[in-house]
Amino acid sequence: MPKSRIRKKDDFTPPPTAKQQSIRLNTGRRWVAPLMLALFLIGLAWIVIFYVTGSDMPIESLHNWNIVVGFGFIAAGFVVSTQWK
Repeated sequence: MPKSRIRKKDDFTPPPTAKQQSIRLNTGRRWVAPLMLALFLIGLAWIVIFYVTGSDMPIESLHNWNIVVGFGFIAAGFVVSTQWK
């Protein structure tokens, strides 16, 4: 009976050490999380102020478009969140 072919195993590569991993993790963008949270909070505050003041603030001439502006800030926060690593 013929003998099966012996397969060569790949060379062992040790897993990266904790020091190497921490260096790689710290290379992310630090400005993303604060900007994302700021946009969320600005949008939320814009909508809450609009409702609490009875459409007198933040910009009276926009009337109900103030809600769209608030949700625009929140949507921008979600767009910025895609850059978070």
